[in-house]
Amino acid sequence: MIGRLKGTLVHKQPPWLIVDVGGVGYELEAPMSTIYDLPELGREVVLFVHHAQKDDGVSLYGFLHESERRLFRDVQKVTGIGAKIALAILSGSSVADFARQVKDGDTAALSRIPGIGKKTADRIVLELRDKLDGLAGAAPGVTTAERSAPADALGEATVALQQLGYKTPEAARMARQAAADGDNAEAIIRKALRAALK
Repeated sequence: MIGRLKGTLVHKQPPWLIVDVGGVGYELEAPMSTIYDLPELGREVVLFVHHAQKDDGVSLYGFLHESERRLFRDVQKVTGIGAKIALAILSGSSVADFARQVKDGDTAALSRIPGIGKKTADRIVLELRDKLDGLAGAAPGVTTAERSAPADALGEATVALQQLGYKTPEAARMARQAAADGDNAEAIIRKALRAALK
């Protein structure tokens, strides 16, 4: 089992990352909460890793903070929630915000996350309310690193939103509405998710 990786960040296209560790490139999927705070390409990064064995192979999920990995694992214990929805949760809100929503029984806010309906939101509150102790103040809020905009920031943002569970037309609309001149993909995604989860 891989629990932690320390290496050079060599590729980043939300939600995918590649970290070079001693000449071996590990491909990981990461929530936007982690991607927002990653260093620039070519810099060293340390990630907490969730190693998932599946029928068709192995999947690795990377997180900058242990609290993100813990929440990722905890929410998947709720019936009907898999890795995709767990990533959407972490991409749309901080660990602390999600923990507060669960503790407050705010099913309306939880239902705005892609893939979570009213019944699933009710199950999350019922099953996790007493298991998220210590997370309400555990993780920092989401911040966006300032970087130069890639050539196709809108396209990258649209693909990332699709990976988070939004249908293609909806993802394209969200990205278009959020984009402003000079925005990189991460900024567009962040603004689109904030607008969608209001």
